[in-house]
Amino acid sequence: MMNYCDKIQYRILSAECAGFEEMVDTLLSGLPADEKILRLVFIGMPQSNEIYDLRRKIIYEKVKAYFGEHCPSLSYVAQPPLRGALLLEIHSYKSDAKDAVYYRSVDGMPYVIVDNEEGRFLFGGGFQADFLNESIEEQSEAVFHQIDRLLIKEGFPINSIVRQWNYIERITESKDDYQNYQAFNDARAAFYEKTTWPEGYPAATGIGTDWGGIVVDLDAVILKKENCSVLPIDNKLQVAAHAYSERVLAVSHKQKATPKFERAKLLSIEDKGLIYISGTAAIRGEESLKEVGLSRQLEITMENIAELIGNKGIVSMLRVYLKDKSFVQEAEQLMDAYKLSVPVSYMWADVCRDELLIEIEGIAKC
Repeated sequence: MMNYCDKIQYRILSAECAGFEEMVDTLLSGLPADEKILRLVFIGMPQSNEIYDLRRKIIYEKVKAYFGEHCPSLSYVAQPPLRGALLLEIHSYKSDAKDAVYYRSVDGMPYVIVDNEEGRFLFGGGFQADFLNESIEEQSEAVFHQIDRLLIKEGFPINSIVRQWNYIERITESKDDYQNYQAFNDARAAFYEKTTWPEGYPAATGIGTDWGGIVVDLDAVILKKENCSVLPIDNKLQVAAHAYSERVLAVSHKQKATPKFERAKLLSIEDKGLIYISGTAAIRGEESLKEVGLSRQLEITMENIAELIGNKGIVSMLRVYLKDKSFVQEAEQLMDAYKLSVPVSYMWADVCRDELLIEIEGIAKC
């Protein structure tokens, strides 16, 4: 019998270069017609925050016109795709009579609830400050305030978040010796301190964008059955990110909070599992592998992912972030050698440490 882990699906569509509205229409025309759409993530490259705002509005208007009252979680990520001019990542669901799917909004942001006998599953996204010219610290605090309102409205505790995608404009840049990623980490830590985390922090990615300020997407879960669970997955080859020493954190004139996420998170429903693979890079212990080239960093990254998903994990989708766009052909050839036969997207993006050339995240089933 199919359960939640079987029913949720992941796809990536790509549009070739054309007018922006035409590309959005092309991608929307490729959506599966027989599934409930839970999340849409558009990934493209505007040339400024002004253009980003304009294109984000175009996306929202077109998606709302397409779906009407059944609008999925929606976000626009300002990263240059390395294959295609505009990408669309789709999270969808093969619902049946046992599933109730609700499309709602908070502060104008659409989100989705799936409710069945196994649990309640929340899909939220596009959390973003109103003004992109505010500091990263102020934007991060505003974003977590939005998330808090949604969780309270739907009765999800903060520690029900199982997966979080954190997009941070100019992630490695600093203002007054306060690195943007560290500013985000401090705001996230303050939000997370409102509760305890008996089942571990969420799986997460913190990745750079060229524009857009802070954007956060998330999945949250409340399980109903005794034979269902959410568990953190450690990598014995790495120190947990939330246990990093101050030596590897960015210099900051304020507190230095560690990145509060697990290497992966396992959602187990009866005899099926869904593994959320956090942003993963060539780190052993808590140290990056430096000056070893892309090929070796990719190999170590994939070894780390294999350690997380184990022998029974089957990858469903991957995102590959490259620090230098000239690496894309080499990265594709190296990834093709793994013969995964799953959707893989390639983006040009700043990774959270200057010495890291590649980061990979994904979803696996087991």
